[in-house]
Amino acid sequence: MEVTIDYRPRQVQREVHALLDRHRFAVVVAHRRMGKTVAMINQLIKRAVTDGKDRGFYGYVAPLLKQGKAIAWEYLKHFTAPIPGRKANEQDLFVELPNRARIRIFGADNPDSLRGLYFDGVIMDEVAQMKPEVWEEIIRPALADRQGWAVFIGTPKGVNAFYNLYEKASKDESGAWVAKLYPLDYTMATADPPLSLDEARDVKAESSESVYRQEFLCDFTADAVGIFIDFSAVHEAMGRERPFVNTRPLVFGLDVARYGDDRTVLVMRRGLAVERVLIWQGQDLMRTADGTSTAINQYQPRAVFVDVVGLGSGPLDRLRQLGHQAIGVNAGARASNPDKFVNLKAEMWNRMREWITEGAVLPPREDLRVDLLAPKYEFDSSGRLKIESKESLKKRGLASTDIADALALTFAYPVSSEDRRASRPKFAEMD
Repeated sequence: MEVTIDYRPRQVQREVHALLDRHRFAVVVAHRRMGKTVAMINQLIKRAVTDGKDRGFYGYVAPLLKQGKAIAWEYLKHFTAPIPGRKANEQDLFVELPNRARIRIFGADNPDSLRGLYFDGVIMDEVAQMKPEVWEEIIRPALADRQGWAVFIGTPKGVNAFYNLYEKASKDESGAWVAKLYPLDYTMATADPPLSLDEARDVKAESSESVYRQEFLCDFTADAVGIFIDFSAVHEAMGRERPFVNTRPLVFGLDVARYGDDRTVLVMRRGLAVERVLIWQGQDLMRTADGTSTAINQYQPRAVFVDVVGLGSGPLDRLRQLGHQAIGVNAGARASNPDKFVNLKAEMWNRMREWITEGAVLPPREDLRVDLLAPKYEFDSSGRLKIESKESLKKRGLASTDIADALALTFAYPVSSEDRRASRPKFAEMD
């Protein structure tokens, strides 16, 4: 029997459905009025029909049960109404489909209602407004027995649990997790945008800058205090096209992992554009050096900067043994302008920030975006700039900013367009 449901997804909603079908865990950051609730209810219906699970059980979790009942429950009844034989239970807020699969609305304000259940799939809407244990202690274990899936969807409200999940998904390389950002300017460029052009203009005109950035540009840092690099600058840099001809010298930055969960990252930058990002995790230092050596031989960079804090000295020594003129960089060392910067790290990050705002072209990588927006800054008693350390980030529950640190290394020392190699003592015109 063929049943037609009254749902005609827009292009961006079709993209979301395709994304969710390919990954077990997904973090979707969507602007207001994109139609996320409608899309998520229909995702649940589709998966309840197509997953083929015996007595499949699926949940839609809202921050408050009354929110779920007022919005999601009405959508669930509406879109399943055409299905012959479907049953709706108003008391417990679930529908049962002819294949005996159930979809139920829950509220995170009553976590006990979620305990003792199994789930084949869960939508967690606005997870930032839920207690962390709802996911960690209740829902995640309930997905284990039947290899269930989960989607976290919402609009940013600062650097919080939702941001941490987005960061986790952005940096996952197993393929199980995926992260995607849907700001208004992206959805308005699709064939059938969620808002009319006039409405989009009115929204921007009637909103304060911080509200617009948070609610419609999906900026996690809109209301954050002390974030060093502006979200909109990163957003614009990731939307620029790479120059067709780029004759500037190529510079490598190698950030070597120093903790088990961190990644070794090699960034290749040429002038205003990041050309390549190579990531290694869980490999020994000699393999890191060999991989970097292979890249040097292949791409012939003008300069190679290697972070020597922690474990970086090993790969640096090996690169030099192989005949490469790699330059060690200690981020905690004295800056070239010690009156302005606490250390070299602050100077490198400041150069990187200026480069981003002056027209840089960044790859549209969610993990790079997360890294660039994570660190905070402050000024010491002498008025010198200081950038938050990796250790401090970890204390805040955030991951190491490996890709951004590797990119910052490409600004460690100036590189001349004329010189064959960069050298530590010479400060030629900045590339």
